[in-house]
Amino acid sequence: MPALERRTVLKSALAVGTATLSGTVLAQGKSLAGKSVLITGCSSGFGYLAALHLAREGAKVIASMRNLPRKEADELKAEAAKEKLDVTIIEIDVTSDDQVTKGVAAAEKVAGGALDILINNAGIGYAGPIELQDMEATKLIFDTNVYGPHRMARAALPAMRKAKRGLIFNISSQLGRVILPSSGHYSPTKFALEAMSEAMAYELVPHNIEVCVIQPGGYPTKVWVNRNQLAKELRGRLTADGAAAYPAFVERMGTDSGGGRNADPMDIPRAIAEIAAMPAGTRPLRRAVHPGMKPQEGINKASADAQIAMLGNSPLGPWVKAVLD
Repeated sequence: MPALERRTVLKSALAVGTATLSGTVLAQGKSLAGKSVLITGCSSGFGYLAALHLAREGAKVIASMRNLPRKEADELKAEAAKEKLDVTIIEIDVTSDDQVTKGVAAAEKVAGGALDILINNAGIGYAGPIELQDMEATKLIFDTNVYGPHRMARAALPAMRKAKRGLIFNISSQLGRVILPSSGHYSPTKFALEAMSEAMAYELVPHNIEVCVIQPGGYPTKVWVNRNQLAKELRGRLTADGAAAYPAFVERMGTDSGGGRNADPMDIPRAIAEIAAMPAGTRPLRRAVHPGMKPQEGINKASADAQIAMLGNSPLGPWVKAVLD
């Protein structure tokens, strides 16, 4: 059965709970046993937690991070060993073409072939008005948050296409759909990641490869520590005129501790595991994750409606509907 037709059948079946295809019962929540998963940005936060959680769900996890050796890698390795989890740690800096190419090849060797799942989690944040984002800050955040996932996808997709299967998660943010002033280029990069992800999702339908965008709200992870460090460095490079133009915003640069955010960061690995375990062809393009407000959900729906209205009856309509319906 062609990939597009299979997606249509499965999505229709999921609406009534379960379906049988070629004698196999398909339902939400099946095990990740036997699945190979490559995750970027595993030194802390969502990446670290996802490496352990998906391994507990039975996956063969290849956890990557920058600047090996480092204590965070030792801690992850020790935690996995305690639970006898299948976790391999490799080095990938997503801003390096060479490391991405070599890292994905190493991950495919561990996996014994094409990766089942790629999770583009590595990312950074800045603070301050857009005008005050110098080119050093601008290039770094786009290189990490946009070009990084693009590099990783380009490295992993040839084997996925050959295998005619695969799933790519891109970790975005609710700020990839709504705007918070004085967050630097964080929203611009996440908006770009959202657009890139959706375009890929349509284009990969004929190859039976899916893309899912995870949109977290605010969580208490180490991202705030890293963001503060980068913001302080940027603040030190500001001109007197620039700093004087936005005094309230500049005063706060590098001071956000992440305090007041008490949602459980495990929400993200749990959402990833749930979606990964769904039958191929039934997974959502986007998933907003947070116990509190999810202001992006209205935009997600309006965007999907607009895409179908624009392209639903065009030659691209079947691909768009396969992803969004």
